[in-house]
Amino acid sequence: MNAIEANKSFIKEVIDEALYCARQKGLLSFQDIPDYVIEVPREKGHGDFAANVAMLMARQARLAPKTIAGIIVAEMAGDKISRFEKIEVAGAGFINFFFTNNWLYDIPAQVIQMGEKYGYNDSLNLKVQVEFVSANPTGNLHMGNARGGAIGDTLANILARAGYEVEREFYVNDAGNQIEIFAQSLEARYLQLTGHDVIFPDNGYAGPDVIQTVKNIIRDKGKSLLELDSSARRKLMIDYALKEKLAYIEKTLLDFGIKYDVWFSEQSLHDSGKIEEVIQWLTEKDFIYEQDGALWFKSTIYGDEKDEVIKRANGFTTYFAADIAYHKDKFERGFDWVINVWGADHHGHVARMKGAMQALGYDPDRLDILLMQLVRLYRGGNIVRMSKRTGTTVSLDELIEEVGKDAARFFFVMRSPDSHLDFDLQLAKQQSQENPVYYAQYAHARICSIFRQAEAAGVNMAPLKEIDCSLLNNEEEISLLRKIADFPEEIMIAARTLAPHRIARYVLDLAGLFHSFYNHHRVLNSDLPLQNARLLLMAVTRITIRNALDVLGVTAPQQM
Repeated sequence: MNAIEANKSFIKEVIDEALYCARQKGLLSFQDIPDYVIEVPREKGHGDFAANVAMLMARQARLAPKTIAGIIVAEMAGDKISRFEKIEVAGAGFINFFFTNNWLYDIPAQVIQMGEKYGYNDSLNLKVQVEFVSANPTGNLHMGNARGGAIGDTLANILARAGYEVEREFYVNDAGNQIEIFAQSLEARYLQLTGHDVIFPDNGYAGPDVIQTVKNIIRDKGKSLLELDSSARRKLMIDYALKEKLAYIEKTLLDFGIKYDVWFSEQSLHDSGKIEEVIQWLTEKDFIYEQDGALWFKSTIYGDEKDEVIKRANGFTTYFAADIAYHKDKFERGFDWVINVWGADHHGHVARMKGAMQALGYDPDRLDILLMQLVRLYRGGNIVRMSKRTGTTVSLDELIEEVGKDAARFFFVMRSPDSHLDFDLQLAKQQSQENPVYYAQYAHARICSIFRQAEAAGVNMAPLKEIDCSLLNNEEEISLLRKIADFPEEIMIAARTLAPHRIARYVLDLAGLFHSFYNHHRVLNSDLPLQNARLLLMAVTRITIRNALDVLGVTAPQQM
């Protein structure tokens, strides 16, 4: 249990004891204590923690919430309340708790003891799968893929630290109509580049990366494919291209700090018969009907705007049919929680996907779909749409090359996924405190510099047990300690709400508090007990910044 959870548990004990005392004295009448919330207020003036118990008890106690809150506070007694500086009733009936600083002085020892594991929570014994990016293997990774990669991987990091057993998965779209079009495009380019006058498909993949793939095929196979019939030629070319594209995707994502546990082939669902099996099962359960020669899933009963085709009149199954089979497979693999990171253009797919899982007998709440908005690249105030190298959309590997992995990942995660992201390339490369990732990394480097200065001066921090943390009593020091104490809880909240941007915001806030402390106070000074306490504070601040940046997939440099 982290420090914040421990404090909440302690407050609950105090409140519950006061309630039972009030009932025994006839001051309050209630059957059961409601499931109230104890939370950290947004505004500092509202205390360290606030409880809404009085509001929830108003109906059964037949009293105004403010009156109930006053009774509860009046009945709090004993040694326990000595841990509080004050307890007050506020607003319509909130109870605000202000702890003394003593609990904060236990935090440094916890951080030092846990080191790189600080921020990790106890195992929940639950398996969660995060599927993200899953780009079509027909071209380069674009900005939407890049944002999805940063969000998905950071979310997986958060969930692992929150105590889940996490598996990262890439769904390879290696079947269906887009693969057929890709094969046609490859064949047309091959024939053109080997001297044949053929028309390129109107809906084909015309990018320069496709031309390069065909040139690679010609390099390795020459004109030998001309001897094959069209079907065999396309098969060979698509096998070659998919292998090449997937190798590119894997390498680019590795350069971006992402390593998948599983690469799942859509084609394997067709080959195994799992798609037909799930269609048959849903048909027998009366979730599918036939109309105009096609098979339709009754997705409207689950809130969808219209029913969805799962098998066309020509006998070909749809992507939706494959998705149903795929998600059924996920749950059959034993995941307690399945999370998908999709683009906002998949909004209409959410209700039908959850509905399909419910139709199959799974709890739809075990499937969460995180939708992310578009990314716009800017340079010098102008929108950047085209790659300097290819003349087409800027790819992820080009972005990494220009601004680096750290800046790219931080910028993509910095905003909530459901908000549009304007990515300023110039800002991302700027070595100033206006650049958010630089601002956070510089805080870590600055602390490292303090310890280098200490070493040069022959100063060593005293053993932990000899350091008096109560000397850390000014506003900047207390604020730092409190923020450091919040980190494990921030991880839990970010996991529970699927909000990876919380950790980016957290590390920026922590960096800001450090910079404020640094500008107001000297760490190395003539007061040895205070110097030791501040060195300890710097050590735990450095650990926490490093751990938070690690969650984001961003490095913590020792000097900048």
